[in-house]
Amino acid sequence: MVGLGGWLGLPDGDNETGRASRAAAVADRLNLPWPQEGQTSIAVAGVGSLGSRGGHKPVPIASVTKVMTAYVILKDHPLKDGESGPGITVDETAAQESGSLSESTVRLTEGQRLSQHELLELLLLPSANNVARLLARWDAGSEEAFVGKMNRAAAELSMTDTTYTGASGIESTTRSTADDQLKLARQAMKQPVLRTVVAKRSAKVPGVSGPVTNTNRLLDKPGVIGLKTGSSTPAGGNLMWAAEAVHGAKRHLVLGVVLGQRANTTPAEGLAAALDNSGELIDAIQKSLPAALGSTAGQS
Repeated sequence: MVGLGGWLGLPDGDNETGRASRAAAVADRLNLPWPQEGQTSIAVAGVGSLGSRGGHKPVPIASVTKVMTAYVILKDHPLKDGESGPGITVDETAAQESGSLSESTVRLTEGQRLSQHELLELLLLPSANNVARLLARWDAGSEEAFVGKMNRAAAELSMTDTTYTGASGIESTTRSTADDQLKLARQAMKQPVLRTVVAKRSAKVPGVSGPVTNTNRLLDKPGVIGLKTGSSTPAGGNLMWAAEAVHGAKRHLVLGVVLGQRANTTPAEGLAAALDNSGELIDAIQKSLPAALGSTAGQS
């Protein structure tokens, strides 16, 4: 069955024994270049899990947190693709935080009005922490109340090894696993607006010096369509990614999460490692998946 965006389904857990068996056979034939550090988890739409590496201990996820922030915002305030949504006023706190030299922000002015869609672009492309907290206050009245919604959403998605302590991810106490974040990635890619935003290389937002650029340089690779970077010294480099792999006339959505690359070095070094290692995984899957699927075509 062709799923959203023309993909052959979306990987909603691998509960069927036959599908899980076939997915394992496909994974065996791919010989993937799994990162030698951190955690990695990968799944293919219509096929299932390709496996995970690195254990299941919760680790800091940095700005990958913002995928849940966007997910909760869109759950509470749904947008159809192409809609701008309500106007939101920049408060004093978000404006003051614009000048921070210790975290990722965008320059905002108190009283400035931006649409929900525009703020989602600023949240997910340049990864603005002040926008994450602004959206949290707009949605729930306080960041603390919004974090409660994030954790409830995680529980609903069976993300049992995940704890959110902030909307931006700057806190090292926000922790999760690659397997849990992959569960979120499945749901995030079902949101048309979120899919559209994370696939953008850049965007022009009125009143914001720009264009603002997506921190995910893998979007320059053919077939890569998202999702979100995250990096800090304790977290290392993290990436939740989405790409397409073509098998005949079918397009398979491939989702992956790579966490903890070069942890405790610098954010730049960690992010570079996460992007490089994810790029190698995507290349291998796009190149080898058609043959691997063909080899297992007779399995149920």
